Amino acid sequence: LRCCTAASVVTDGSGAAADERSLYIMRVVQIAVMCVLALTVAFGIFFLGCNLLIKSEGMINFLVKDRRPSKEEEAEV
Repeated sequence: LRCCTAASVVTDGSGAAADERSLYIMRVVQIAVMCVLALTVAFGIFFLGCNLLIKSEGMINFLVKDRRPSKEEEAEV
């Protein structure tokens, strides 16, 4: 982060240090926001997948219970 920029060469360095610090803080805030967004999307996909899995399992159980043996099978028994 400590390199010669055009602002630090022209000025005495007091303003450049504040600019460099604000740029560093902005970069850290951007990274933090992107991490939060990425985690939100990951958890959203995870919970949506779990919800769909639970719903599909419930539908499968409902369809299995709904099936009745055919008349041909009843006649053989």
